[in-house]
Amino acid sequence: MGKVTGFMEIGRKMAPRRPVEDRLKDWFQVYREPADSLVQSQGARCMDCGIPFCHTGCPLGNIIPDWNDLVYQNRWREAIQVLHKTNNFPEFTGWVCPAPCEAACVLGINDDPVTIKQIEISIIEHAFREGWIKPVPPTVRTGKRVAVVGSGPAGLACADQLNKVGHRVTVLERADRIGGLLTYGIPDFKLEKWVVSRRLDLMRDEGVVFKTGANVGFNVAVEDLRRDFDALVLAGGATKARDLPLPGRELDGIHLAMDYLPQQNRRVAGDRKIPGKAITAKGKRVIILGGGDTGSDCHGTALRQGARSVYSWELLPKPPAERTPSMPWPYWPMILRTSSSHEEGGFRDWSVSTKQFSGSNGRVEKLHAVRVEFGEPNDNGRRPMREVPGSEFEVETELVLLAMGFLGPESDGMLKQLGVKLDARGNVEADGNYMSSLPGVFAAGDMRRGQSLVVWAIAEGRRAARGVDQFLMGSTDLP
Repeated sequence: MGKVTGFMEIGRKMAPRRPVEDRLKDWFQVYREPADSLVQSQGARCMDCGIPFCHTGCPLGNIIPDWNDLVYQNRWREAIQVLHKTNNFPEFTGWVCPAPCEAACVLGINDDPVTIKQIEISIIEHAFREGWIKPVPPTVRTGKRVAVVGSGPAGLACADQLNKVGHRVTVLERADRIGGLLTYGIPDFKLEKWVVSRRLDLMRDEGVVFKTGANVGFNVAVEDLRRDFDALVLAGGATKARDLPLPGRELDGIHLAMDYLPQQNRRVAGDRKIPGKAITAKGKRVIILGGGDTGSDCHGTALRQGARSVYSWELLPKPPAERTPSMPWPYWPMILRTSSSHEEGGFRDWSVSTKQFSGSNGRVEKLHAVRVEFGEPNDNGRRPMREVPGSEFEVETELVLLAMGFLGPESDGMLKQLGVKLDARGNVEADGNYMSSLPGVFAAGDMRRGQSLVVWAIAEGRRAARGVDQFLMGSTDLP
């Protein structure tokens, strides 16, 4: 490394977040842009560790030590070249990835890990500012046509890779905007949508065709795609939300998170007509069930909408603050994490089980819950849960948001009509080349592996593209 002793001399330092009182007034990015000098000094903390476990922590296999060192040496143009070798969209992962690479950083064994995520976003933004990121259409076309269903990170990565090797790629998206969860699932304060549009414009200039309002299996026939394209990639995501079928669930004011979040994204985008009944937290007592990223996104959104109060509840116990023997380095630790949304206000609680909802005139007014506790793991590794006697309680609420994860892809329409084989969890089953049970039909991202991270979706899209290229051409040079 350029500065061998950097990790001993320099402490971890992140770019500052905007003051809470400021960012609650708008929908802009939470973080301020770090100075290049700060990023370079942080790059110097990367150790000459021999075995860079950050590679294994990253699903993309990003060549992290190399671009850390290049940034430290002020060789930004080479850094973006190395970064783009493994990641099509570092501006997406740089903003929204939880950074499993940092959890696997060798320096993290006894010190704060390298600020890998911050360095990554700084490299790509530096490159855009300098004008180094330009459209590079393929010089030769293969004559093969590929349809990619779904324009989330998996579909976009797959399309980008296939286009680079000369295939004609069409991306079909059922929504009215391209981007999948990047556009309608992640709030602007985590990922401003001009960042997505900037990359999509590049892909268009390179020859990728995007079609919106194309709901395959409904207004687009699967047999037409099979006839008109040489290969088909299913990257529609795991969009079947986990519901909570309890007494009172039918009351108005109880909504799935993904019915709530896209509405605000549309408002920020300037849409005047929002599909569906308007859902807002303004002036309401809000309860969010689910403590993951989606729940956190609901939390920050509700605060910005002017909620009277916001509670985020999780069924599982409160995680420990630090690693325990059951979660050793370099594995991803299930520790307590406080997102930018959580630090903005509201309340969090754990080991809470909802029992029912109640209200009047068809609207929810109360949530009834009980405290739970978990025993020691049984032979199956599961911890039995029991309700704590006498711990029942109720909370007044006008808005309940269900953010408890997703059960897999929607099976009606495209999957049912194609007849592809599904695995035990309802995901599309695929072989080592990401091909489904139908020759020429591939699957990638959450539709294949289940609900996961953006970084995993990009990795899946890249790997599926390699399988498609191999199928179409008999060999492939794609990584």
